[in-house]
Amino acid sequence: MDGWFGVVIMIGLGLGFAGTMIGASLLLGPKNPTPEKLAPYECGMPAVGDARERHSVKFYLVAMIFLLFDIEIAFLYPWALALRSLGWPGFIQIVTFFLVLFVGYVYVWRKGVLDWGPAARRPRSHTDQKAA
Repeated sequence: MDGWFGVVIMIGLGLGFAGTMIGASLLLGPKNPTPEKLAPYECGMPAVGDARERHSVKFYLVAMIFLLFDIEIAFLYPWALALRSLGWPGFIQIVTFFLVLFVGYVYVWRKGVLDWGPAARRPRSHTDQKAA
């Protein structure tokens, strides 16, 4: 328990500080709400639409893919720390790891998951205009 005493003190100090700051803002803060002040802040622009509107499935796919690649890249830190002790087998493993990531990225890209905007329209050529 001796090793945990410092951790318990830090958690207590953190919770006490947070509680003190929230209490102080409730007691000392201004209390004249207006509809403009109660509106959600969106980068200085007036709010448009409802906050509960549905998003496209592509939004969630891109978010999941970002998390997947972000977590995979986080595995590079321990590998980099142990690079000297791993030697060539570790290097071959990380190259294989990157190849798998690259194949996954190309697959996602080819499936069109990363395309956010509307479908790109190719400009009509002269032969297309003559045929129409």
